[in-house]
Amino acid sequence: MRPGLVVLLIFAAPGTLYAQQSHSHSDTTAGAAHAAHGSTDMEGMDMSGPGDDWKMAMMSRHMAYSSPRPMTAADSAKAAGVINELRQAIAKYQDVSVAEADGYKMFAPQIRNQPQYHFTKKWNAVRNQFGFDPARPTSLLYRKDAQGQFNLIGAMYTASKGTSEEELNARVPLSVARWHRHVNWCIPARRAKERWTETKNGRPVFGPLGVATREECDAVEGRFIPQAFGWMLHANTFAGNDLKSIWHDDHMDHDHAMMGDPKSPD
Repeated sequence: MRPGLVVLLIFAAPGTLYAQQSHSHSDTTAGAAHAAHGSTDMEGMDMSGPGDDWKMAMMSRHMAYSSPRPMTAADSAKAAGVINELRQAIAKYQDVSVAEADGYKMFAPQIRNQPQYHFTKKWNAVRNQFGFDPARPTSLLYRKDAQGQFNLIGAMYTASKGTSEEELNARVPLSVARWHRHVNWCIPARRAKERWTETKNGRPVFGPLGVATREECDAVEGRFIPQAFGWMLHANTFAGNDLKSIWHDDHMDHDHAMMGDPKSPD
């Protein structure tokens, strides 16, 4: 997934993401398009352009992952069981109009040429904070073909930010899947939301492409947020039967290339 789109999807629907993650920093999303693009007017925006290397590098400073574990046969069987149940549950959503009729709403419909479109169901997001049902993902993932038709490619699960790794492992084994979270954000001080557009040397100061340490944040008189939102996990549901391909996280491509193997912060 391109860095700009990750930022956009975090910000595109603050109310929905609040329901998904139940975080206490509601003004983290108040700067929404300001942090991502310097404007709240995103109508007609085109996401087809390539991402910049510096964006990928900065994203790596703001991403953290669940700890890997040794693979076991039981883990493989469980992860395969989750994906089989998910496939059966969402097969009917190959037709995106069926998903929409069932309450899934597209993030940022005004943004053109997204490499991946998220359709989120708020009630599933709430349920995923308190338990796990493989058949009820928070979001469905689509790509558009050359004719402009939506093709279902997978789904996204979420968990609250306080969910432990043991609990994540009980949902989808950590030896198979790497859950991710957005960390180390610096946001403007309260009652200073106009600072969302602030830059230094042509790059954002705040948000998921901004400074990434408490010291840097203190230096710009911002507020440091150790973790924004909760845990997330993508499932490439129809990517064959290889578990590595199914549970592959595109974010990690950027992290391996730019920063080495991602590790969770202390």
